Amino acid sequence: MSSPNIQTGIDLADIRAAAERLRPWIHPTPLLPSRSLSLRAGVEVRLKCENLQRAGSFKIRGALNALLQLDDDQRRRGVVAFSSGNHAQGVALGAKLLGIPATIVMPENSVQSKVEATRAYGAEVVQAGVTAATRDTVAREIAEKNGAAVIPPFDDERIIAGAGTVGLEIVEEWPDVTTIVVPLGGGGLLSGTALAATSVRPEIDVYGVEPAAGNDGEQSFRSGRIVTIDPPKTIADGARTLAIGQHNFAIIRERVRDVVSVDDELLLETAKWAMYRTKLLIEPTGALGLAALFAGKVKPRGAVAVVVSGGNLDFSLLA
Repeated sequence: MSSPNIQTGIDLADIRAAAERLRPWIHPTPLLPSRSLSLRAGVEVRLKCENLQRAGSFKIRGALNALLQLDDDQRRRGVVAFSSGNHAQGVALGAKLLGIPATIVMPENSVQSKVEATRAYGAEVVQAGVTAATRDTVAREIAEKNGAAVIPPFDDERIIAGAGTVGLEIVEEWPDVTTIVVPLGGGGLLSGTALAATSVRPEIDVYGVEPAAGNDGEQSFRSGRIVTIDPPKTIADGARTLAIGQHNFAIIRERVRDVVSVDDELLLETAKWAMYRTKLLIEPTGALGLAALFAGKVKPRGAVAVVVSGGNLDFSLLA
């Protein structure tokens, strides 16, 4: 365990600036109502469909927000990122759009479809010998050698501000929302969404949801200190992080109502059921919020927005 000793300087103005910066580049994703989901949950539910975002997840928001702030010299030198999948694709597509050379360090056990998509966007992918525990170190070694800029997946104020535009869109579009439920991996999406939503509407409850096998965030939230775990074995590959980022945790402690977890069996059942009912392609990490809602782990006071963080599904899970 380690105690965070960092104070984040990000605020609502940074998130609004990110929204303006990103406007020409990303999709304003829909906030879709679903009668069947609302009936099952016993409360009005709308899905914030980041599975319909460019590159298939919310990650391009933070990635592009960081890339767009690089100067010309940094862009020429290129960027390096480390990710199990969705951040990899977000950085790769963002770099392609801006003409920036990109190298992505991905663990050897990353979902193959995500690796192929990252390469298809034109990035160089480094995997040999890389694990979830070593990807950060490998990426920073490459960056130091090449003089490239590192674009981290979550522990960065530019990433948090970009991800926070999800929360900003929700509260601006749906004034009646009382509760927002968000998947939690490293904490970029949860911290950004919570900061945006509660800055506009302090009474909103924001919840984070993790897979039970990788509940470092839940443990951290309960103890008040960042807990680091071994690489978790879970179908929610977007939440296979070892610890929450320090910037992220500083915001989560202050702005989030609770962090809960759900097991993989329920998560897979929820993902399949939600896809059948909504006709949306949802990856397991993207279904974390719905699973927690259906399991009663989250008790909304009224209308609830559930962030579907991504749709880059490994289809073998459906077999």
